[in-house]
Amino acid sequence: MQIYNTLTKRKEEFIPIDPSIVKIYMCGPTVYDYFHIGNARSFIMSDIIRKYLEYKGYTVRFVMNLTDIDDKIINKSIKEGTDASVVAETYAKAFFEDIRKLKIKKADLNPRATAHISDIINLIKKLEEKGFAYNINGNVFYNVIKFKDYGKLSGKKIDELESGARIEINEEKRNPLDFALWKKAKEGEPFWESPWGKGRPGWHIECSAMSCKLLGETFDIHAGGSDLIFPHHENEIAQSEAANGKKFVNYWMHFGFLNINNEKMSKSLGNFLTAREILKTYSAEAIRLSFAQTHYAGPLNFSDDLLASAEKGLEKLKNLADKIEEEIKLNNNEGNIPEFDFEKFGNNFEAAMDDDFNSPQACGVIFDFIREVNRAISGNENINTKFYFDVKDFLQKTAEGVLGILDFSGVLKQNDFPLENDLIEIFIKLRTDAKKEKNFALSDKIRDELKAIGVILQDGKETTTYKKAK
Repeated sequence: MQIYNTLTKRKEEFIPIDPSIVKIYMCGPTVYDYFHIGNARSFIMSDIIRKYLEYKGYTVRFVMNLTDIDDKIINKSIKEGTDASVVAETYAKAFFEDIRKLKIKKADLNPRATAHISDIINLIKKLEEKGFAYNINGNVFYNVIKFKDYGKLSGKKIDELESGARIEINEEKRNPLDFALWKKAKEGEPFWESPWGKGRPGWHIECSAMSCKLLGETFDIHAGGSDLIFPHHENEIAQSEAANGKKFVNYWMHFGFLNINNEKMSKSLGNFLTAREILKTYSAEAIRLSFAQTHYAGPLNFSDDLLASAEKGLEKLKNLADKIEEEIKLNNNEGNIPEFDFEKFGNNFEAAMDDDFNSPQACGVIFDFIREVNRAISGNENINTKFYFDVKDFLQKTAEGVLGILDFSGVLKQNDFPLENDLIEIFIKLRTDAKKEKNFALSDKIRDELKAIGVILQDGKETTTYKKAK
């Protein structure tokens, strides 16, 4: 298995520190708002990577932090007239709701910064003792000049870096590139007691303290969005390696930028989309497929056309899943077994994913598989049920288990629940009437409410059909 390592700027053979377990730290959300679709890409692609490693037989220890104390959280609490902890808890809860809807497996651990204050303080003290940190009136800064390898992840050189938009200008600093490890509490802000007085941790030190505490001073994979390479991940390396005197992470993985309709996502442009909003219109499987069809490290242009195309592609997968379930339900063990090379498709899927998690190629393997299975079915009138079990097994391991673009547990037949289906048809009729009366608000509400309980409406030219997603 080959992984592109941002640190070395090349693909490298993946060799975990412990042959049986892979330790991964993924930068999670700052819980001050609903996460946007760019964050969703990172969360989904890291989920696919994690699940593929499990598919390969590894035990994966997956840690994703929640930043629950930060300037953004404090500003939101002031704006809403509430406590910062209330803001953090509200949006942490929303985060877990939304990743569940996106079919993202919950992390083994979701550490919160506020629960690791003592670990953070101890790490800062170690940096101070070793001469990498200095205290100015209760504000503790990291002395970048002292770390000779600063810039090795991003490729930036200290003598070429200037104070800019992402670097806070502060006259207390010895160097404008120095960054805060501990921030002195301002009036009305949350604070913790520390050797330097009342204050709170800086953003970068939180991830260093939590990852080293939970995964060890050196671990396998650190992942996050490309926007975190500098300064966040660069600073994590500087802190961790200066404090512990050893390599921090073996493989650095970064997810590419996401644009909306060829424009950078921005609230000022009115194209800022949250995952929660997108899920009102499109299925989790469509969102996952639209992301998986682009390599995780490359840029992605997100649009309605992209999602509509993904939904269309998923119809082929869902139709085959329906066919499989119908045939297995009949349990007709008579008949012939078509000649079919399952091993070839399994090998092709693994070859794609082993090459730096090439999910676009892996998706191609899945759709080639669907085409060949349909061809085998169309050429045989009487097929042994074992064939359908084998097809289902392959799709469960790959399309469902790794990519998350299929959910066999949600494949329900329309005639299984007659009363429920009659009620759904009544709502569809009410929605059709509302559209005729140009009451689009009611029409959309019916569609969204049905979707919320797992009923996906599909509008055709003349009629509306539905699928049950749960």
